[in-house]
Amino acid sequence: MEIIFFYLVALVAVVSGFLVIRCQSPVNSALGLVNTFFCLAIYYVMLRAPFMAAVQIMVYAGAIMVLILFVIMLLNLGTEARKRYTNGIVWSSIASLMVLFNVIFFIKRGRVTGAEGDITAFTVQSVGHVELIGTTMFTEFLLPFEIASILLLVAIVGAVVLAKKEV
Repeated sequence: MEIIFFYLVALVAVVSGFLVIRCQSPVNSALGLVNTFFCLAIYYVMLRAPFMAAVQIMVYAGAIMVLILFVIMLLNLGTEARKRYTNGIVWSSIASLMVLFNVIFFIKRGRVTGAEGDITAFTVQSVGHVELIGTTMFTEFLLPFEIASILLLVAIVGAVVLAKKEV
């Protein structure tokens, strides 16, 4: 039963991902992306990581998608933007297929190393997901975390500058 549910969610995720790139309206594409994010959250629940599922829904399906919709509506992408980027769809499709074939090639020829990290299943059960993630994020990965927040701020400022008619 679990494998049927896995394949059903996979089908919904693939169809939603296809709708992200094929919808004419940027808002509909964003809604397809939200649906893909929900499918990823379902996978986290299936992997017994409920905290990551909640973060996936709150951060990506909530906050990031609100930011993306805000930028889409602020930029007011019309028909001229669609006409301008039509040629890019063909080249991006070719590049995506090449990447897909490379991934399949390396998965088929690769092997599992058997290497294990410091954190075991017993550590996760005794300490907890949230504490492990928080400790790692704010000790080892503090600089990338802050750089990501600065990049989001720059993206917002850039959208406001592009949306402004006169500088």
